[in-house]
Amino acid sequence: MTVIPARMKGLNRAEICDVNFQEFVRDWNGHADAAPAPHEAILDGSALDAQGFRALFESQLISRHLDLMARVLRVQNKVFYTIGSSGHEGNAMVARLTRHTDPAFLHYRSGGFMAERFRKLPGMDPIMDSALSFAASAEDPASGGRHKVWGSKPLWVLPQTSTIASHLPKAFGTAIAIEQGPRIGHALPIPDDSIVVCSFGDASSNHATAQTAFNAAAWTAYQKLPAPVLFVCEDNGIGISVKTPTGWVGQNFKDRKDLDYFYADGLDLANGYGDVQAAVEHCRRTRRPTFLHLRTTRIMGHAGTDFEIEWRSIEELCAVEASDPLLRSAAIALESGLMSKDQILALYEDTRKKCFAAAEDADSRPRLTKLEDVMAPLAPYSPDAVRAEATRVPDAARREQVFGGEAKLPEKQLPRHLAIQINNALHDLFVKYPEALLFGEDVAQKGGVYTVTKGLHKAFSNRRVFNTLLDETVILGLAQGYANMGMLPFPEIQYLAYFHNACDQIRGEAASLQFFSNGQYRNPMVMRIASLGYQRGFGGHFHNDNSITALRDIPGLVVGCPSRGDDAAMMFRTLAALAKVDGRVCAVLEPIALYMTKDLYEAGDGGWLTEYPAPDQAMTLGEGRVYGEGDDLVIFTFGNGVPMSLRAAREIQRKHGWKTRVVDLRWLVPLNDAFIRDQAKNAKRILIVDEGRKSAGVSEGVITAIVEGGYAARPFQRVVGADTFTPLAGAAFLVIPSDEDIVAAADRIAG
Repeated sequence: MTVIPARMKGLNRAEICDVNFQEFVRDWNGHADAAPAPHEAILDGSALDAQGFRALFESQLISRHLDLMARVLRVQNKVFYTIGSSGHEGNAMVARLTRHTDPAFLHYRSGGFMAERFRKLPGMDPIMDSALSFAASAEDPASGGRHKVWGSKPLWVLPQTSTIASHLPKAFGTAIAIEQGPRIGHALPIPDDSIVVCSFGDASSNHATAQTAFNAAAWTAYQKLPAPVLFVCEDNGIGISVKTPTGWVGQNFKDRKDLDYFYADGLDLANGYGDVQAAVEHCRRTRRPTFLHLRTTRIMGHAGTDFEIEWRSIEELCAVEASDPLLRSAAIALESGLMSKDQILALYEDTRKKCFAAAEDADSRPRLTKLEDVMAPLAPYSPDAVRAEATRVPDAARREQVFGGEAKLPEKQLPRHLAIQINNALHDLFVKYPEALLFGEDVAQKGGVYTVTKGLHKAFSNRRVFNTLLDETVILGLAQGYANMGMLPFPEIQYLAYFHNACDQIRGEAASLQFFSNGQYRNPMVMRIASLGYQRGFGGHFHNDNSITALRDIPGLVVGCPSRGDDAAMMFRTLAALAKVDGRVCAVLEPIALYMTKDLYEAGDGGWLTEYPAPDQAMTLGEGRVYGEGDDLVIFTFGNGVPMSLRAAREIQRKHGWKTRVVDLRWLVPLNDAFIRDQAKNAKRILIVDEGRKSAGVSEGVITAIVEGGYAARPFQRVVGADTFTPLAGAAFLVIPSDEDIVAAADRIAG
């Protein structure tokens, strides 16, 4: 039975861990060897030398005292984050054995890793940089005060905020990008033999997003393709308050054939170092996905608000605290003769003073106090530079080669439908940007379900246009990885409904990176999504999804929706330029039902065919297209709603004599409120045609812009989709707007 000293029962667990370390060192009475030379093994049989151990021990102490400092100063509102790294300090070994140019996507308990990686470059201060982040200071070099993150641009640590497995797909994607870059002649920003480090907890390893990354890595290795990612599972046996079954991580991962498993004791530097070294060297040498199962523990609770004594027995807490890795490190320092008791305690207290001094200093530094400063890195936009880039013409000779000669250039051809003009635009962009990649399900030899990418694979090879496994989360993880390595990805999501199960790769990861890195890192991409309804003969919810709400709610995302071929070509040029110049995450909703549409008013009129715009033409972000000049009725719409509204306008004029203006928004995120208000100001009546759902659709944003502009007195109606999933066959057309619905809405206004 464990006996708890009475004097310790009134202390919190952080104080107990602090006292435990000091008393352990003072009371140690073991045998000390002669002090080892700097490059001599710290203990017999250890791969770790004395110099390396000393550095690791110091990094562990920095991590620990940052945790202790945070617990003390949080109650004084000088620190705003208390999820600590205590018990995980052994991850410093991973930092020591990898390079600062190995991109790292880290678990939030990575204080030891960061303190050690800071040693890789001269002049960097792990204590002050971390203190600025804890204090949410605007001078925080990682996030500029937007969040407590482990991140550093010079150290290639890309900031993560949640790390509940959502970062694993993009870590895998970055590993693939390291291998892909040289194959397409792209110069990587890091050495070609770099590996990717990705750490997470044992509880997170069960998450579906983690499993998709493990599966994709094994799928890649199974085909003998390189994927140099080091998955580091820091197994402390618990997720907040839910215990991981004993032995589960090892049982689950050690026998996966194409995910190479290594185990290391992260609680004992001398014992674990060689095993960590073996895993790192294996990953770098073989270029295979590697799983490092790192034993850790968790002391001081999940965070400062986690009072473990309320749900864990005191005996269990004491047993966990007795496994503190700093106690073992202190013992190694004493046993080896490397340090005396007084030297250890002096270093311990000196580190404490430095951490508290840095925290007090950080508390005096400025914090973010203006909304514009908070949002500055979220959605950068350089209109002049974007315009110049969008209208920059691809190499003429290469264009002629790709399109088959000058006479076959797309701008010299007859008007074509939307799918062909998107295809032409993609060919042009791939000539313009040799670092561009297009990938997804069925996009290569088949050319996509709707043949939109037909010919790209043949023109630009499998190195740049390729199929992926059927997993949208992996597709978007790959896109982020390629973007991290300076390439320009064009991922395809086969249907809008398929995006939703992978949405967090954009919402939580890609779109947040510029914000949480203060603009230092970026994920430029142009995501193509076959979208919306009105397909005939190929229906049902998963192929006719009109739910745009999830995309509209992602800060910083740009979403365009072209309804005709020339608009699509110019929009793609602008989106590619936004990605290249400002690092923006972009999406295009391609209306499936309009891909092959040729006619507008009647069969054979060719009214929805357009000429291909010359490659020096582009569209300004937020710029809409206006059909007609009438003010009697103004119809705001997008996508399939545009040709529907144009047809309805003819009938409305016949019935009511109204001259109608149809406004194609073209850009759905962000909505151009100024443009909407300008089109509404002279309108006598207003209709909003939104093929999305009634609730949380684009129409709500249009109405808000009109009302806030002071034009609410105009008679107006909405024509919208129903709040339902899309049924199969003809019933699908009951839940989305029709030409007749638009005319009926005008009739109601007239009445």
